[in-house]
Amino acid sequence: MTSSPSTSPKGLRPDTALRRRYDRRVYIAADFIAAWLAWTIFFLIRSGREGQVVTIENLTGDSNYFWGSLFISLSWVLGYALFDQYRDIYRLSRLQTLAQTLLITAAGVIILFFTVLLDDMAPDYHDYYQNVLILLSLHFSITALFRMVLLTRASHRLKRGEVAFNTLIIGGSAAALTLYQEIRSQRKGLGYRFVGFVDSRQKAPFLLADELPLLGNLRKLSSVIEEHNIEEVIIAIETSQHNRLRELMNVLFDYEDRLLVKIIPDMYDIMLGSVKMDHVFGAVLIEIHQNMMPRWQRFLKRLMDLSVSAMMLILLSPLLIYIAVRVRLSSQGPIFYQQERIGLNGNPFSIIKFRSMYTDAEARGPQLSSGDTDDRCTSWGGLMRKWRLDELPQFWNVLRGDMSLVGPRPERQYYIDLISARAPHYRHLLKVRPGITSWGQVKYGYASNVDEMIQRLKFDILYIENRSLRLDLKILFYTVVVLVQGKGK
Repeated sequence: MTSSPSTSPKGLRPDTALRRRYDRRVYIAADFIAAWLAWTIFFLIRSGREGQVVTIENLTGDSNYFWGSLFISLSWVLGYALFDQYRDIYRLSRLQTLAQTLLITAAGVIILFFTVLLDDMAPDYHDYYQNVLILLSLHFSITALFRMVLLTRASHRLKRGEVAFNTLIIGGSAAALTLYQEIRSQRKGLGYRFVGFVDSRQKAPFLLADELPLLGNLRKLSSVIEEHNIEEVIIAIETSQHNRLRELMNVLFDYEDRLLVKIIPDMYDIMLGSVKMDHVFGAVLIEIHQNMMPRWQRFLKRLMDLSVSAMMLILLSPLLIYIAVRVRLSSQGPIFYQQERIGLNGNPFSIIKFRSMYTDAEARGPQLSSGDTDDRCTSWGGLMRKWRLDELPQFWNVLRGDMSLVGPRPERQYYIDLISARAPHYRHLLKVRPGITSWGQVKYGYASNVDEMIQRLKFDILYIENRSLRLDLKILFYTVVVLVQGKGK
């Protein structure tokens, strides 16, 4: 049994890991310097057009310029970070980076125009337009130049094999062997450092075992990924094993923040246009991405959560007081009901509701609600459930960071265990903050048994796979429609 000379069975080589972290810092520093340089040149040009004689020597003593250029340069770096620009630079495409740089530069310059440049005195509007074009040209050209130089240098290091990603092959058949040999035969490196393969076939021979070490079967996939610090996985299983893809992806998507997953396509995938070429030379592979919400959308989503929740708690305070009084009069017991639920990353939290049931509602153990028709509900509680008024205190959960406005409804650990035994992919719901409302809640409503919870699960999985601000707004709109119609089942 042989292995690649660059294989490291205990994770990344220290020099490679340090090199990648160092180059990422240099890339960020270059963006800051480019932003400062572009603003400084623009400042000099603008001052000259306004008749002011400003030199580099004058700028050193100008505190307004110093603090202004520092703040603007830092703002550019934070803006790029918000749009996921500072991932491992060895995974960045130069062409895609160039296009994204242009879009972000255009958006940033427009923001600067309305926040900084619009207050400037100008003879006419033509000067405003020219200032915008000058700053746009300067910032884009300098930033793009710095980035292309650094990314080209990174590409050369990747091709020379100086930097590579710990890679695992899933499968050990002829297809896996052919793929491995095809990659190894390339004169230029493609960034793979193969550490071994996993395979669960019982009778067929492990053809790839002559090239790479067998690290275990699919049941050990998680431990192999952790032990060998795997950063890239290539799925090269036979067509007869495709029924195991769901099981594989359930495991691999648990590492989506650090793992790049690729799969060998068949002709059907190629004809559908699913295969995208990342390299002119090299093996033909499909990159599999879970459609996670971009960082800038996650930022805006959280901003929307905080602003809407604070506003609703203030505007609805008279209604909240009225509901609290009615709950107190409806039956003996506390006004608010708190229960432990499981939230983001499996962390427990206490969900807050207006109490809609009698205090001994679960004397016989955990039970699911059947909505406003549940005989455990008080008369006022049933009315609250119909209009979902009992959920209003959860705006406080949103402010605390336990929940979001939109997301899968949080469940108790007891029911999570029951659901996961029949639908293991439920754990994907724990990757996002639970919500006050959800696509499953809008489409399905309350679930009164585990079967119905599993039926509702498909809508929540669909939401996670297609998350976006647009979808959140759509769900909020339909939630309002459901409430207005009194269909809060």
